[in-house]
Amino acid sequence: MRTLICGSLAYDTIMVFHDQFKNHILPEQIHILNVAFLVPDMRREYGGCAGNIAYNLKLLGGEPLIMATVGDDSSLYMQRLAHLKLDSTHVRHVADSFTAQAFITTDLDDNQITAFHPGAMNHSHANNIRDAKDIGIGIIAPDGREGMLTHARQFHDAGIPFIFDPGQGLPMFNGAELLDFLKLADWCTVNDYEGRLLCERTGLTLEELAREVKALIVTLGANGSEIHVDGRCIVIPSVAPEAMMDPTGCGDAYRAGLLHGIGQGWGWEKTGRLASLMGAIKIAHRGGQNHKPTRDHIAARFLQAFGETL
Repeated sequence: MRTLICGSLAYDTIMVFHDQFKNHILPEQIHILNVAFLVPDMRREYGGCAGNIAYNLKLLGGEPLIMATVGDDSSLYMQRLAHLKLDSTHVRHVADSFTAQAFITTDLDDNQITAFHPGAMNHSHANNIRDAKDIGIGIIAPDGREGMLTHARQFHDAGIPFIFDPGQGLPMFNGAELLDFLKLADWCTVNDYEGRLLCERTGLTLEELAREVKALIVTLGANGSEIHVDGRCIVIPSVAPEAMMDPTGCGDAYRAGLLHGIGQGWGWEKTGRLASLMGAIKIAHRGGQNHKPTRDHIAARFLQAFGETL
């Protein structure tokens, strides 16, 4: 079954400042801030929610189809997708634009200063769900505002079940718009902060919001996750990672596990456990797409963690 993944493709440029920001930012001078940080360590990662989710779903043996927009600097990313055999038929090139990208500077206390340029992502509404064929399930991950609104309606009108994953795009929408998303979607997934913001924007509790969808999934970091379904809350434990390296992309790995489990028709306990495991595997590696477990390795880790076969 093919999975249509709507969201961003992005470059993440990550720099490390070998000191603490607080030693160089004077509070009494914050109104005329003009600082420069020497960053000897820098790396560039392939990212974006659509890219990360598709990468993880491919590891699980799924058939992800990416729907995204990229700019004139996208050639390296497109070559990577081809090398990974990730279907990029519906990745649209937007001329005279940059591919979305984040510039992240981290200090020794793990504080971060991030600048994000959406670039081609702002044109995501130019893609149409109806252009993708033989789709069994989909997801709307963070993307351009108009693209997220348009694709939700198109998924619903096409009768394709989908996950609404607002992520860092959630603040772009008001309460009424967020409720519309939930009414159109089959499932919704957020982290704990996004869950609180979703409640604040809509004026509803998590339990009330869960009634709008088949299931509302809330991730809690190291504390696992909760799946609100049929008036009950299923608690999913976290999986101990082999190392604590980098949380970037862990949420996307989790969502790939959700998509795989739902697509396979599994119960929520097994689906949530696979999602939890995928996040734990990812966190042991830097970047969103540098972990390379085989399907057999994932199955062995699942058996070890939960005493159950995939």
